[in-house]
Amino acid sequence: MNSTTIKLFLRFAIAIGFLSAVADRFGLWNKEVSVWGNWNNFLEYTQIINPWIPSSMISSIGIIATAAEIVFAVCLIIGFKTELFAKLSGFLILLFALSMTFSTGVKGVFDFSVLTASAGSFALSLIKEKKWELDVLFLKTKK
Repeated sequence: MNSTTIKLFLRFAIAIGFLSAVADRFGLWNKEVSVWGNWNNFLEYTQIINPWIPSSMISSIGIIATAAEIVFAVCLIIGFKTELFAKLSGFLILLFALSMTFSTGVKGVFDFSVLTASAGSFALSLIKEKKWELDVLFLKTKK
């Protein structure tokens, strides 16, 4: 495998992970495979892993996290500012991992490979080659 293929794989794997989680909280996955299944269950989980955040702010935190996951996923899929959104994804996933660890323990972080996803995002941010990315069009117009 070359770095171009690895970069494309990382972009799609991270983006699809985000979009799958978003689909789950909107009830788009079957109940048999769903983690939350609906928005309210997602917000309850958000409160569990963020017990230090006041209940009145949990809905806003859920909306912000969901919006970030959608924006980051779309940018990674189309290859827009890939290095930036890969880094932001790494930090967001790391924040999830830390929240999970401090609230429910480290087992869930390991079972769901949250640290692996964060590390993969940071690794993606270091691959500078540009191919099959929207950024390539911007680079051509700047020259």
